[in-house]
Amino acid sequence: MLAGQLHAAKETCIAIDPDTAFAMSRRIIKSALFICDLQEKFRAIHAYPAVLKTAQKMLQAAKILDIPVYVTTQSAAKLGGTCTELDVSHAQVTLDKTAFSMALPQLTKHLDNDAAVAIVGIESHICVLQTSLDLLARGHKVYVIADGVSSMNKEEVPIALERIRQAGGYVTTSESWLYETAGDASIPEFRDIISLVRETKDHTKTGLKELTRL
Repeated sequence: MLAGQLHAAKETCIAIDPDTAFAMSRRIIKSALFICDLQEKFRAIHAYPAVLKTAQKMLQAAKILDIPVYVTTQSAAKLGGTCTELDVSHAQVTLDKTAFSMALPQLTKHLDNDAAVAIVGIESHICVLQTSLDLLARGHKVYVIADGVSSMNKEEVPIALERIRQAGGYVTTSESWLYETAGDASIPEFRDIISLVRETKDHTKTGLKELTRL
């Protein structure tokens, strides 16, 4: 009986090519990118140019990987629109708000319930923090990009990031998030990802120095 079962099992075995078995599979299947309040009047924020460079990189990555982008401004009539350096013309949602959190019904109704959300923007201890807490409460995975967030007072940043970690969010870097999202060097977009990493390597290094050594 046992021999017969073993023979049947052998007959139904399927050969798997190790080179293609796990190819073309992203590690993070559903992603979203939140651009939080990167506005003209906030240029006095600590290391703001580095934050903007990281936001540009993330926006380019979103285009490459076809990730939806959600953009907010805080009281734009008083604080200005999104900085001109950022091309947000392809954003799925742009929203002006008075609430500190981005996770408002006008925005979240367009967000997949199981989307893993990456966040860049300001300020770390106010809008980024409250957005993260609200998204976590909704059941989303949250990735706060450490080289893409800041505050007016830089000392606020590590405290805010630790609070987000304690709440269950992930604090990572733009490059780490990019590779984690891709998950596999065989995906069709990987050549463009490598090009983006190479093109932005100097800005990435500067951003890490200015924004993660606080």
